Amino acid sequence: MKDQKKAEQIAVERVQLLAPLLEEGLDPARSREIKTRICEQTGLSERTLRRYLATYRQEGFGGLKPKGKGKQPTAPAIAPNIVDQAILLRREVPSRSVAQIIQIMEWEGLIGPGQIKRSTLQEKLTERGYSTRHMRMYAESGVAARRFQQKHRNRLWHSDLKYGPYLPIGPGGAMKQVFLVTFIDDATRFVLHGEFYPVMDKTIVEDCFRRAIQKYGVPEAVYFDNGKQYRTKWMTRACSKLGIRLLFAKPYSPESTGKVERFNRVVDSFLSEAALEKPKTLERLNELFQVWLTECYQNKPHSALPNKQSPYSTFQSDKKSLRFADPDVLADAFLHCEPRKVDKSGCISFMDRKYEVGLSFMGCTVDVVYDPADITELTIEYEGHPSWRVKELVIGERAGKRPPLPKHLQPEPTDSSRLLAAAEERSHQRHDHQAPAVTYRRVLKESGDV
Repeated sequence: MKDQKKAEQIAVERVQLLAPLLEEGLDPARSREIKTRICEQTGLSERTLRRYLATYRQEGFGGLKPKGKGKQPTAPAIAPNIVDQAILLRREVPSRSVAQIIQIMEWEGLIGPGQIKRSTLQEKLTERGYSTRHMRMYAESGVAARRFQQKHRNRLWHSDLKYGPYLPIGPGGAMKQVFLVTFIDDATRFVLHGEFYPVMDKTIVEDCFRRAIQKYGVPEAVYFDNGKQYRTKWMTRACSKLGIRLLFAKPYSPESTGKVERFNRVVDSFLSEAALEKPKTLERLNELFQVWLTECYQNKPHSALPNKQSPYSTFQSDKKSLRFADPDVLADAFLHCEPRKVDKSGCISFMDRKYEVGLSFMGCTVDVVYDPADITELTIEYEGHPSWRVKELVIGERAGKRPPLPKHLQPEPTDSSRLLAAAEERSHQRHDHQAPAVTYRRVLKESGDV
């Protein structure tokens, strides 16, 4: 199970590595430039990069998973002083690749040839905060970005979060703030999906993203800011499985997300009108928002579009075909996985609900694979067993019968005690081997001295 998760994570990292090379219409010169930069930053050879790219185009996400080679010996740990020297070399020249750092240390006699693997040192540098990405983040200076716009729909999507009004939500009608999530097409400014949610976490972004894909197909790339709701392993996994390039804005560069920020300012006019309407529920607020979105934005002329067409007309008239995902593939891409310990009744607690896993797994920690949009059924995985589906435990008015123990846990009938039989045999052996005590009275009696 752990090997499968590790292989999937490696495939995700490789997809994101190849993301700049998957852009449509990339000319050969630009492609070579990107390959060279990736090789310098990661230490990979161009041949390996070409192999990854060819495999992904032929086999998709699954092709990038490393093939099993049995249990590999663990790499020896790197001495702390060697890691310190590697950090020093990286700080001297931030653009130095890991392969170059290893070569310098070999030439200086700090390590033997082939003593340290590139991947092992890369992991240590990342743990200490000196990866290529970390160094580039602080080296690059913020500059004004030029305006850009894609030529066709679904080439690039933007998303952002916006604080909404306070509504009576929860027990007792307590006033709580709601939050708006939107996904906008870059080329047409068309809002693919927008909705107010009662909480602010990663689940609302995933729900909105999934609804947009279901309605308008899979985009080639998505562009997010650096909020923690977007930078999640679940979003990375979903984009990798669906073949979507995942892009993030540079830190402290709000101009790069200007399109969706501009739309959020337009939403302010809706919030002013909604304040007059005084909606009492989240459902009513979303109903009003959908009406406003359709009549006051989607079908209104937009100054940034050709001939000032509306976002809806521009999106519908685009000749680029839409790519829809198979429902099973889409569901698999958005699955989550969390560990849970099975209690003495053979059940697990998950999101304030009880699910019956089985008495044979009492005390075991199982993996719960689930769809955040539907937790009526969960998939349970445990090493050495095929995965199985479980439903929520229904608690009736009366106590139900305790399910019987599995056959392999039931008492084995017997006619005798093996413990007492073994103890008796051991007692006989001890008696036979024990030397008899010497009695001097008997010796004296036989000699006639008594």
